[in-house]
Amino acid sequence: MLSFRPCQVAFTLVEVMIVVAIVALLGAIAVPSFLHYTTESRKTACINNLKLIDAAIQQWALEQKKGPTASVEFGDIHPYLKDRIFCPAGGTSFEDSYTITTVAADVVCQKSPETHVWMGGNVEVARKP
Repeated sequence: MLSFRPCQVAFTLVEVMIVVAIVALLGAIAVPSFLHYTTESRKTACINNLKLIDAAIQQWALEQKKGPTASVEFGDIHPYLKDRIFCPAGGTSFEDSYTITTVAADVVCQKSPETHVWMGGNVEVARKP
């Protein structure tokens, strides 16, 4: 009598190691790019927040007839901001994310002040003599 044994089908160790190497290579390429673009998107969102805060300060100062040296607090500009504003790079509230002092001073991000910078607030326009 002949006994019939079904053929066992399986991956060899070499095939499994090739698949693992390919997945590791793709991961090594994708993870740094993902981290870079995540950091850049947080930076862009923070700079947009800085623009919104500066616009709120300028609108408040115009409506309240305040000069450039007038002191500003969050309570003054809160009605001009529609949503909760905080730095996406780790802030949980306005107070621990941004610093505001006067109408003419730039808004400063507390989480990453070196890279989260908006230079548009104090740009002077050249006028004809």
